[in-house]
Amino acid sequence: MVGNLLDKVVELVKHLDPAHARRWFDDLRLLYLSGGSLGIGCADQDQVLYLQDYCKDAFTRAAQQVTGHLVVVEFLVADKSKPSAACPGVAGPRLHPDYTFESFVVGPSNRLAHAGCLAVSRSPGTVYNPLFLYGPSGLGKTHLLHAVSHQVRQERADLAIGLMSAEEFVSQFIQAIQAGDIAAFQARIRKVDLLVIDDIQFLGESEQSQEEFFHTFNALYNNGKQIVLSADKPPSEIPAVEDRLISRFSWGLVARIDPPTFETRVAILQRKAQLRGLELSDDVAQYLAKHVQANIRELEGALTTVYALAMTEQGPITIELARRALECQLRLAGRSISIADIIAVVSRHFNLSPSDLNGKRRSRSVALPRQICMYLARTLTGHSLEEIGLGLGGRDHTTVMHAYQKIAQACESDPNLKALLEDLTRQITQACQG
Repeated sequence: MVGNLLDKVVELVKHLDPAHARRWFDDLRLLYLSGGSLGIGCADQDQVLYLQDYCKDAFTRAAQQVTGHLVVVEFLVADKSKPSAACPGVAGPRLHPDYTFESFVVGPSNRLAHAGCLAVSRSPGTVYNPLFLYGPSGLGKTHLLHAVSHQVRQERADLAIGLMSAEEFVSQFIQAIQAGDIAAFQARIRKVDLLVIDDIQFLGESEQSQEEFFHTFNALYNNGKQIVLSADKPPSEIPAVEDRLISRFSWGLVARIDPPTFETRVAILQRKAQLRGLELSDDVAQYLAKHVQANIRELEGALTTVYALAMTEQGPITIELARRALECQLRLAGRSISIADIIAVVSRHFNLSPSDLNGKRRSRSVALPRQICMYLARTLTGHSLEEIGLGLGGRDHTTVMHAYQKIAQACESDPNLKALLEDLTRQITQACQG
């Protein structure tokens, strides 16, 4: 009966949040149900953190619907012999369980970058130091950065890993300045064996942070520690970054990632479907790959749309179903909604200025519209949490995730808010089409 209860919860979660549903959800274990708490056992800490970050709201709603009671969901490592702490080193984004070398599809557009990452993960600090990946957003740079971290942690558990975005590096540095504790920040950052920085181009916005990173780079490099960086441009084209940093970024291997070819897109869709436990025929994969060409993030979005419709209709994934699922997406493919478009419409509706939403005020009259902006940016654009946070006053990705979850949950019980979001979405879409 207990196992059957968890099966029902997992099945409902797949309907509530198809974007984050994964095949390994079927391997979760129900540890206990008592005192209003539902304990769900996971294989490792990466799964725990993934569920906490992306799926807690969906699991909570599903558990409450299945049990008919107010239930608090808790995620734990089922095997207590496994370490429950996050990876050692600098606090930063969690390792995404999907982003491993095994799940990365190699093709002509990313072969050099993949080979460089694989070599670095097998022998950190001795080859390709630093390793610099660059290319447009949504092509797999972050996937490879996490894959390197996963592999190093698996093979060298004794090594300390620092994985963060450039925005987080700057934010932690600023906090250290404000707290008068720069020495502790430097000791923490410079003790890692592997430093991985995503979106290093955002370092160019702060001269003092560039100075600090320059010395951090030198300290790690001189001690034989591995440095892996990513950006949207090659080192020489990153604006506002000092020449001495650009020179150091180019010391090792600089590898470009291009948009995937048709064949690679088909393979990516098949791999993404496997992660979700879906059966995707070659015909459907080829249909999606033909119509979605921009980047991997849009491919995954298309697969999510198809998956959601298949779950709703309880039928197989066919080309006809894929065509219907993507009809709206294909019709609007010519336009792209930006965070600025969303801010403009929301600020106008609430009689605020865009600077109010980007500012530091936390009163409810500003905080709620700001959270609505974050929710709409998450649902209407392909931007990452970090990019949305940057677009709304430089806020942290966890703030964006909290806002998204809060608004999504509120919609379940507040029809007025749901109607408002639908109206704002209509206004934003019409503005972009016009």
